[in-house]
Amino acid sequence: MNTKELNLLFQRDLAQLKEELQAYNQEEKLWVLEKQIANSGGNLALHLIGNLRKFIAADLGGFAYERDREQEFGSTGKPRVMLLEELELVKDQVEKSLVSLDPNKLGDQSIHSFFGHPMTIGYFLIHLYGHFNYHLGQINYHRRLLDC
Repeated sequence: MNTKELNLLFQRDLAQLKEELQAYNQEEKLWVLEKQIANSGGNLALHLIGNLRKFIAADLGGFAYERDREQEFGSTGKPRVMLLEELELVKDQVEKSLVSLDPNKLGDQSIHSFFGHPMTIGYFLIHLYGHFNYHLGQINYHRRLLDC
């Protein structure tokens, strides 16, 4: 594993997130909660953007960012164009952060230990990539459920 390959994976799936957001037939459906669905596509997109801006762009890349996780899940009706602008920003910051990260640092201890034990930066980045894809799939399903 190296940082350039990790960046390519994140960039590919950030582009897929953009396609998902653009694919909603009606912009307001981004924010719809229906039946047992707890999070809208818009909220999940904000969560993914906040997650990557915090854990990759800020923590590894040194970009200034103050995360508001409550806002990620509490916002409703934010215009799609604003989501797409935030997505472009995070794409750029993730790329700059990962490409400039020394691959030798992947084995270093991460400042995070979400799973009850210390982990390496490389392990944490793989976790973030899996987390991203989990929610990307939820957004895809949310969109298809509402657009049928």
